[in-house]
Amino acid sequence: MPPETQYARGPDGLIAYQVLGDGPLDLVYLTGATSHIDIRWESPRVARFLEGLASFSRLISFDRRGIGASDPVSVETLPSWEHWAEDLTVVMDTVGSERAAMFAVLDGAIMALLFAATHPERTTALVLGNSSARLVEAEDYPQGISLDAAKALMDLLGKGWGTEELAVLTSPSLAHDDRERKWFAKFMRGGASPRMAEMQFRSSIETDLRAILPTIHVPTLVLHRRGFQMIPIEQGRFLADHILDAKFVELDGADSSLSQGDAEAVLDAVQEFLTGVRHQADRDRVLATILFTDLVQSTIRLASVGDRSWRKLLDMHDEIAEREIQNHMGRLWKRTGDGVLATFDAPGRGIRCALALSKALDELEIPMRAGLHTGEIELRGQEIGGIAVHIAERISSLAGPSEVFVSRTVTDLVAGSGIEFNDVGARELKGLPGEWPLFEVKGYHGSQRRGV
Repeated sequence: MPPETQYARGPDGLIAYQVLGDGPLDLVYLTGATSHIDIRWESPRVARFLEGLASFSRLISFDRRGIGASDPVSVETLPSWEHWAEDLTVVMDTVGSERAAMFAVLDGAIMALLFAATHPERTTALVLGNSSARLVEAEDYPQGISLDAAKALMDLLGKGWGTEELAVLTSPSLAHDDRERKWFAKFMRGGASPRMAEMQFRSSIETDLRAILPTIHVPTLVLHRRGFQMIPIEQGRFLADHILDAKFVELDGADSSLSQGDAEAVLDAVQEFLTGVRHQADRDRVLATILFTDLVQSTIRLASVGDRSWRKLLDMHDEIAEREIQNHMGRLWKRTGDGVLATFDAPGRGIRCALALSKALDELEIPMRAGLHTGEIELRGQEIGGIAVHIAERISSLAGPSEVFVSRTVTDLVAGSGIEFNDVGARELKGLPGEWPLFEVKGYHGSQRRGV
């Protein structure tokens, strides 16, 4: 469950904040202009990332004034970065944090650097992600982007803010994830208006913190994604080169948000830097969409065609199944004789795979039935287990020839994706308590996007 959102009262307004975890280390998480401390919990990826940070700290986060759930500010007269850094002081005082590490991303790093320089006695460490001391180039700063490029970016933010197109541009890993992409667009809109986002970016363009970097005397880790185009990696290296004894870590990927893409690598680096202990995620348990299939009346078909012909049909089935699972970015775990067990990281892809497989097998006159459920699975080497696998198998057993049945969990996750369902009522699943609402997949309506 998301932590309770509370308000700290500062001299210039109310600041929305949350506290999560009870670790020995206070860690303040400072985000950029894209922030809303309530809406972010609607993303499973972001929620897991925040819980990962809170697993070794008391995680303190807030929306600076003018952003998200905090008091608004005038678009025409934004606070200075020094005033925004004071929001950090107000929140720390409110939650009783005397000293804390700062984990700041994007323009949140401006606040963190100012705070660490002016309040070193309250700063235990700095972690800066996809950040910069100065965005625009100068004669003595070739690492910067051109002023024309900066203006083009500002114009892009103003026109594209809150759209799925901008979500993909800033976080390319969302390109094939419809649900997360829609959430990110909503997250932008909830955090700021297009005009506010544009003006805050302008404020970042006008900021130059290079002079204060030598005054930072706290342990510092600089993380930067090598493919992130809005702030080139050379600017991250500049930060690390000009802060005493700073450590620089180059990350794979191109996403602006460190909670997207390979977030586990970020958690590993942050925890090891702050605690000396490397983050160990529970990699043996993951969320997945499970597809379980089997051929209908296979025994009767075997008796009618004979062993040799049936073997050829099964070989064709296996080839088609392997091809469709691969085409839909799934993983084949097991062939069950006359069916398959596969998983997908997005339920829409699992559904489309099941429909494509069913259509191909219908053409061979070997109809199949399929069941899908989304839940946590246990990874056991080359096998998977857990109650979610059994649920998918039980759902499959209730489907008829050429039918694809899914659980309510699946329908909820693909809502708005254009996939149509028929409610087939609540059914008992053998060995499982209660009745389970089930739905039959009927096909697509409108565009058939690949990311859900």
